[in-house]
Amino acid sequence: MPPQLVLIICIIFVFWLIYIERKQATDISPAMWIPTIWMMLHASLPLGYWLGGGEESNVDRVVLLILLCLGVIILMKRRFDWYSAFKENSWLTLLICFMCVSILWSDTPGKSFKDWVREMLAVIMGFLIVSEVNPREALQCILRRFIYILIPLSLLLSVFFPEYGQNLYSSIEGEISWSGVSGGKNGLGRLCLISVFFLVWSMIRQRQAGDVSATRYHTFIELVVLGISLLLMKGPGAVGALSITSILTLVVGLATFFGLLWMKKFKRILGVNALRIIIATCIVVGTASFFVGGLIVGGSVTAAIGREDTLTGRNEIWARLIPDVMREPIVGHGLSFSGNPHNAYLAIILEYGFVGLLFFSMFLLSSCRKAHKELSHDYHWGSFWICFLVMTLLYSIAEGGTKSLQNNLMAILLFLSVTHDKAVSSWMLRKSEPFVVAENDRQTTG
Repeated sequence: MPPQLVLIICIIFVFWLIYIERKQATDISPAMWIPTIWMMLHASLPLGYWLGGGEESNVDRVVLLILLCLGVIILMKRRFDWYSAFKENSWLTLLICFMCVSILWSDTPGKSFKDWVREMLAVIMGFLIVSEVNPREALQCILRRFIYILIPLSLLLSVFFPEYGQNLYSSIEGEISWSGVSGGKNGLGRLCLISVFFLVWSMIRQRQAGDVSATRYHTFIELVVLGISLLLMKGPGAVGALSITSILTLVVGLATFFGLLWMKKFKRILGVNALRIIIATCIVVGTASFFVGGLIVGGSVTAAIGREDTLTGRNEIWARLIPDVMREPIVGHGLSFSGNPHNAYLAIILEYGFVGLLFFSMFLLSSCRKAHKELSHDYHWGSFWICFLVMTLLYSIAEGGTKSLQNNLMAILLFLSVTHDKAVSSWMLRKSEPFVVAENDRQTTG
C-alpha cells in the first residue's frame, strides 16, 4: 500500500477517534486543547524538525508563547484564584521559587530564565485543568486525546516512513529501533508506557464503576489503541531495540495497580505511612544508584533480559559527573546545567543541589499524601495516582528527563496534585446532591 494512502487513512482514523472522544467528553471546554497540545509538544520531536529545521526553532518558542498567553488569558477570564492555588500547593510553590532563584548562580542566566518560564508554563497548564468544572474528567480527556493522536502517528512513522520514525542503534549490525514521533526508542517507550497504563486503568475503571460509554465502540477503540501501543513498545523485535526502562516500569506500575485492586476487594487500604516509606525508599535508591555506579536492587532482573546492572554504560556517565556534584553539593550549578545524565536524581542535584532534591522530594511526598486521601473518595483515581508516583520514581533511575515538570510523567503528577482539592470538593458535592434533592422534596411535600 502506498505510504501516502496510509497517511490519509491514519489521519482519518485519528479524527474519528477524536470525534468519538468528543461525544463522551461533552462537559469539557475547548480550552483543554491547550494542555493537550502542550503535552503533545513535549512528547514529540520539536516542530522545527518536522518543518525541516532539524532542531528546535523559533516556531517552537512562538507556539509555547501562544499557549502561555492563551492559558493566562483564559484563567483571568475565569477569575482564577491564583493566591489560593499557590497556597494549597505550598511545596510546588517553593519548588518553582527555588528554580527561579537558582538562575542567580547559573552560568547561562538567559537560557535558565527561558527554561524556568517553561517550567512555570507546566504549572499554568495544571491551573487551566483546575479551572474546569470537573478537573478529573478534563484530565482524562487530555490523556485520551494525547494518546489517540500520538500513538497512531507513531505507528505510521515507524512502519511506513522509516526516515522519520526509525533510528539506527547498531551501525555494525545495521539494527534499527522504532522511535515514532518522539525521535528515540526511550521517548517512544515513555509514550507507550503512559498509553498502556492509562488504557488498562480506564477500561477497568469503567467496568468496575459502571460508567456508561458515550458509544458502544468506545471499548473496542481503546482495545485497538492498546494493541498498537503494545506493538510499538515491542518494536522491530531485537532486544537492543526495546526501551527496557519503560517496559520494567510498566510491569511494576500494573502490578501495583492490580495489587491495590486486590486490597480493595478484601477491604484493605494501604496506610499513608507505608506509602510514604515506599516513595521515600524509591528516592533514596534512585539517588544512591549513581553514587555506587549501578542498580542497588534489580540487577538480576536486568541481566535476565540481556542488560547490564550498570544500565548500559550509564555508570560511566554518572562517574564523570560526580565531581561536578561535589563542587556544588548544596544548591547546585543552577537551572539548565545538567542536560540528560540518565538519572533524574543526579540531574536535580547537579542543577539545584541537595536542597533542590529536598524540595522535589517534599513535593512528591505531599503528592503521596494527597493520593492516599483520594483513595477514600475515588479509589480508582487514587490508585492511578499512586501507580504514577511509583512509575515516575522508578523511571527516574535510568532517565533524566523527569527532573523537569515539562516531562509527561512529571506533568501528570503535577496535574493530579493541583487538581486534588477541587476534585475532592466535586466528589463531595456529587455525593450530597441526592440528600439535597430528598430534603427539598420533603419540604415541598410538607
